[in-house]
Amino acid sequence: MMLPIRLLSSVSAALALSACSGLMPPTQVPMVVAPAWQAPLPHQGSVGSLAQWWQRQGDPLLVELIVAAQGVSPSVAQALASIENARANQAAARSALMPNLSAQASASRGVSQVDVPLATSVQGGLQASWELDLVGANRAASQAAQAQVEGSQALWHDARVAVAAEVAGLYHRLWTCQDQLALARRDQASRQQTAQLSGVSATAGLTAPATAALARASAADASSRVAQQAAQCQVLTKGLVALTAVPEPDLKQKLALAQTNKAPVAIFSIASVPAQSVAQRPDVFAAERDVVLASAQVGSAQAQRWPRLTLNGSIGALSVSTGTTRSDVSTWSFGPLALSLPLFDGGQRAAQVDAAQARYQAAVVAYQGKVRNAVREVEEALVQLHSAHGRDADAQVSTQGYAESLAATQKRFDQGLVSLVELEEARRSALAAESAELALQLEQRLAWVSLYRVLGGGFEPDQVVTPASSLAASAP
Repeated sequence: MMLPIRLLSSVSAALALSACSGLMPPTQVPMVVAPAWQAPLPHQGSVGSLAQWWQRQGDPLLVELIVAAQGVSPSVAQALASIENARANQAAARSALMPNLSAQASASRGVSQVDVPLATSVQGGLQASWELDLVGANRAASQAAQAQVEGSQALWHDARVAVAAEVAGLYHRLWTCQDQLALARRDQASRQQTAQLSGVSATAGLTAPATAALARASAADASSRVAQQAAQCQVLTKGLVALTAVPEPDLKQKLALAQTNKAPVAIFSIASVPAQSVAQRPDVFAAERDVVLASAQVGSAQAQRWPRLTLNGSIGALSVSTGTTRSDVSTWSFGPLALSLPLFDGGQRAAQVDAAQARYQAAVVAYQGKVRNAVREVEEALVQLHSAHGRDADAQVSTQGYAESLAATQKRFDQGLVSLVELEEARRSALAAESAELALQLEQRLAWVSLYRVLGGGFEPDQVVTPASSLAASAP
């Protein structure tokens, strides 16, 4: 015997009030980090945000290459596909909260009995079913799907930031390589000139043959260094071609037309509180969404152990025509209002709850580990940046001093006052100092790129954008 509808409604309301509380573990996990950074923060120069950092570098070719790389990156494409998959799952989860409605129609014509006229019957109707979400099982599934969508969007941002940092790193390395190549060629020309003069002097008997041999060896060493440096530049160029999908001839033409960016790197602001900084990392935000997802899955598994209430209904119409006679019949029904209560399943639902709780604990630990790793990466980037800028003045003094020493030694060598060995030693010192200064400038730029990367690249957790609506304006 079916329970009256009023009694079922009272029972379902009581069950909902008693079961909805306590199904899901906490969705927010405290972020335990130090109250302040231990490494020094950059403070010199104008301070801006990360949102338009690449544009403020004053290098349009770099921005163009970053946009091109993001457009063809497999990681960005995979992240975008993950978003579409998460949206599909979200639509399916939301549909479970709404009634299902289906339509049916049929028609037939024929003779069913002897001496009965030909009959035509047409039937149509609507059927509806709705699961009343007593304990929030479907709502938990919808919340989990929403967290999955937000996490996928954050990982899409993270993929774009990673591609931008990779392109910028290669780009800066290529320009430094070109500067190192120009330096090597200048040194090569100087050594070749010295070798020619030493050869003429040795032929005339003014210098020893060993001196001419040393000069030739020095010139050959310089030529080898030029060839090696040129090969490194070619390798970096091909790396940019692979990242951006720009044809190599076009890329080389763009690089030839572009001017080396000698302007200082634009400074961006860094929050003094670590929790504020790491919270803006897409991977940390995605890990936090994983906690929400795992919590909702625990709630969904818990809800499977509680009663489920479904409601069905239908509306139909039947029309039968026999000769000149026509009969129309309308039908409707409300119900049944069915309540199902799980009694025994051999521990299957309890095992599913235990598995969901284990996944939740793993998500919490992974999130906390992600936060600690984010703090470590930012601290390391700050240390590297501070070290690179702290050595800048010494590098400039060293380069200038060795250059003046080389010029004076070269003048004395031309006058025959010093040996070729002394000249080569002064040249090696000047070359090493200038090369070290170029390497330090590259280290400074890469340190800023690394800091940009580990701070999340301008990602705002409160403004998770939809990629489909922002791809057209997705400049880095």
